[in-house]
Amino acid sequence: MNILYIHGLNGSLSPEKREILEEYGEVHSPFIDYEVIPDSITKLSASYHNRKIDVIIGSSMGGFAGYYVSNVCQCPALLFNPALAERSVYQNVPNIQYKKSPFKQIVIGTQDNVVNPKRTLNFLANTLDKHPNYQVNVYNDLAHRIPVNIFEKEVKLFFKQLCD
Repeated sequence: MNILYIHGLNGSLSPEKREILEEYGEVHSPFIDYEVIPDSITKLSASYHNRKIDVIIGSSMGGFAGYYVSNVCQCPALLFNPALAERSVYQNVPNIQYKKSPFKQIVIGTQDNVVNPKRTLNFLANTLDKHPNYQVNVYNDLAHRIPVNIFEKEVKLFFKQLCD
């Protein structure tokens, strides 16, 4: 299985989280400079469209990009505190031809002071006309950074649901 992990703004995939993901497949985690590349969604979609990516996992700004790359590639996504409603760095959202969104498991922390959880939930509510298949897991004590134990729990749940 090919896993595309998309990091957040000025972030990267930690060795501990990479090890968790490697239990499920080959991990691709390109570096993205969101501040320099306003077309990261288009660039990622073009780079990975023919590489048979099976799932996308992203966090924060990577969750934002992952949401749309998932739609382009028509593959499931696991998104942690995705910056869907607003971002500190401008990014172009390309016109995507697919009308139906593939399965997305979305993890939201109510204590996130970087990505507003209420605005993220409103964004998701406003996409219901696009026939989404969402599972939203809300953690009342979770802030923006995802601890390894929550990451592992959500990854395990995500892949279990894909196999069911």
